[in-house]
Amino acid sequence: MTTQTVSPSQVYQGQFGEFTIDQGDRTGVTIYRTGLMVAALCFAIGTALVLFNNNLTTIQAISPLYTCFSLALGVSLLTIHIYMAPLHRLLQVFWLIGSISAFIFAHSDSQPFAVTVYTNPLSILGVGFTFAALTGIYFKEAFCFNRLETKALTFTVPLLLLGHLVGILPIQVEQILLGVWATLFLVFAVRKTFQAIPADIGDKSVFAYLKAQSSAKV
Repeated sequence: MTTQTVSPSQVYQGQFGEFTIDQGDRTGVTIYRTGLMVAALCFAIGTALVLFNNNLTTIQAISPLYTCFSLALGVSLLTIHIYMAPLHRLLQVFWLIGSISAFIFAHSDSQPFAVTVYTNPLSILGVGFTFAALTGIYFKEAFCFNRLETKALTFTVPLLLLGHLVGILPIQVEQILLGVWATLFLVFAVRKTFQAIPADIGDKSVFAYLKAQSSAKV
């Protein structure tokens, strides 16, 4: 009978002390990245249907794809590591507002959800909160990891949504921006699968310090 030795977890030096990364941390990152991948795939498929096979049947297929996209994004927002807890909660609130708005628009109009949103630009004032949360993820990734695709997405998404809201973008420009968005989102999600897991966990000593500070104030 042989015994297996369990190697100790690697110790990292953080800004406020040492910390280790456990299996729970790694699982959280995996869930975060999986959510991003599912969301990106749903968004890419939906975009392809709109741009290349635009008919009633495919437009109706956008609704379940959007639901899957939104749920996957919500999972990612639950598991993402952001040092500023208020910002993390704000992004989650944005997602919730956008999700409730999408549910209301989807069930208050006989037209397919995608048609309702496209033909009623003011709906972006509600549904757009979901994409504001997504843009928050893009901004966080651009700031933390200097990713070119997320830098571009941080500007592309607001430009497309606000441009459609106020009606200043020609349809050809909207189609190009939508295609760029879907492509870069997919590139971002794929690249995340090859990134070292500890990078997405961040400095756990900062989280511990901020938590201690918050507890001390209470």
